[in-house]
Amino acid sequence: MSNKNSQNKHEIVEKNVGLMAILTVFAISFGALVEITPLMFQDDTTKPVEGLRPLNALEMEGRDIYVREGCYNCHSQMIRPFRDEVERYGHYSVAGESVWDHPFQWGSKRTGPDLARVGNRYSDDWHYAHLVDPRAVVPESNMPGFPWLAETKVDTSLTLKKLQIFRDTFAINPKNPKHLGLGYGSDEELQADVDKVNAMNNGEGATEMQALIAYLQQLGTHLK
Repeated sequence: MSNKNSQNKHEIVEKNVGLMAILTVFAISFGALVEITPLMFQDDTTKPVEGLRPLNALEMEGRDIYVREGCYNCHSQMIRPFRDEVERYGHYSVAGESVWDHPFQWGSKRTGPDLARVGNRYSDDWHYAHLVDPRAVVPESNMPGFPWLAETKVDTSLTLKKLQIFRDTFAINPKNPKHLGLGYGSDEELQADVDKVNAMNNGEGATEMQALIAYLQQLGTHLK
């Protein structure tokens, strides 16, 4: 008798689309809470890793160029804890590396190599040549070239605002020894960092190529 009642109850759910939708949403929401909520209370997932530093003005603009050109569509920034990836790229990625990265650049399509620890692995000249003509450096590469970046100047009209938002959102402490000299104090210090970008190339301003390379060269340098 109880088995029959159980079947009847299940049949009611199967025949009622609205009820099934509600129960499905409830089940998914409950599962998400169980999986995600604990992460919000673990320091190693919400606190920056030792040595992580904020991006300076040039690197900040380089990151935006990285996003604009869609580099994340072919390059991940997430080294998985697999032996082959660790041996090739270095220490696997940890949550504390991405706490300041919004939107995060983990990526998922690995057409090209992972870039999570590409910083200081190659010279600036290598990156320049590779970005202008990838196949001149890596013959088997199917990456497109970005030669126009070398001719385009960085637009710094919004850079100060970006740095201010970053500082205020993530409460960057200018008195913290890890952050000294990075221009994350007063608005005047932030503007001074922007002025350095505008002063590059004999006062003509930094190119987008220089900004992108600066961003790439700092990736993963805080954790090896």
